[in-house]
Amino acid sequence: MLQYKCLIVEDEPLAAEVLQDYVHQVPFLSLSATCEDALFALEYLGKEDVDIIFLDIHLPKLKGLDFLNTLKYPPFVIITTAYHEYALKSYEYNITDYLLKPVDFSRFLTAVNKIRNFGKPNGQLGLIQDEKKYIFFNVNKKKVKIQFDEVLYIESLREYVRIVTLKKSIITKLPLVQIEGLLSAADFIKVHRSFIVAKNKIEAFSSTDVDICGKQIPIGRNYKELVLSTFSNNEG
Repeated sequence: MLQYKCLIVEDEPLAAEVLQDYVHQVPFLSLSATCEDALFALEYLGKEDVDIIFLDIHLPKLKGLDFLNTLKYPPFVIITTAYHEYALKSYEYNITDYLLKPVDFSRFLTAVNKIRNFGKPNGQLGLIQDEKKYIFFNVNKKKVKIQFDEVLYIESLREYVRIVTLKKSIITKLPLVQIEGLLSAADFIKVHRSFIVAKNKIEAFSSTDVDICGKQIPIGRNYKELVLSTFSNNEG
């Protein structure tokens, strides 16, 4: 079962406790941390990766939506607030859902199941096993086939991902963590919270980035040791 790491950003202790309890009740969620304000959350995200942020809007020091503006590659975001008037504006930030306090558990489940079901509007993704593994992804009401052995890299775009191959580039509504679960660890490696790359397509690398077909992809601080050790072992 895929596990989604969660960060709660909430300055009200009782509201934080409710969310913590809800996260613990859902088998595919795991609680990574709870931060009382957005500045602590920024510090935490600089060290650790998460898949979902439960974010209050009215936070001390730095407001929730201003906090989102600081994130270049944000994970899934579910707003939790007592104020309904920010709902329309918040969706400009491509949030997953907007929950009004007090948050009911059934409403919480609806929100997190949206994340779990991204990319599965009509059931399973349709993984095909043959000589070349491939998947049909939903792109503009069509199913587009992507061959795994042609993939150069995959980039997270909030709740979407961009899949770049030797022949084309597509954008589909799917969380990066779900695609990561479908890929072979022998063929692909996650080099940044927002990038997965094909190992055999890497043309050059340094301590800060890898080069694939003219594209420089950053190596995240938390992934540097793994990436460098993986490719250093193959040096001549």
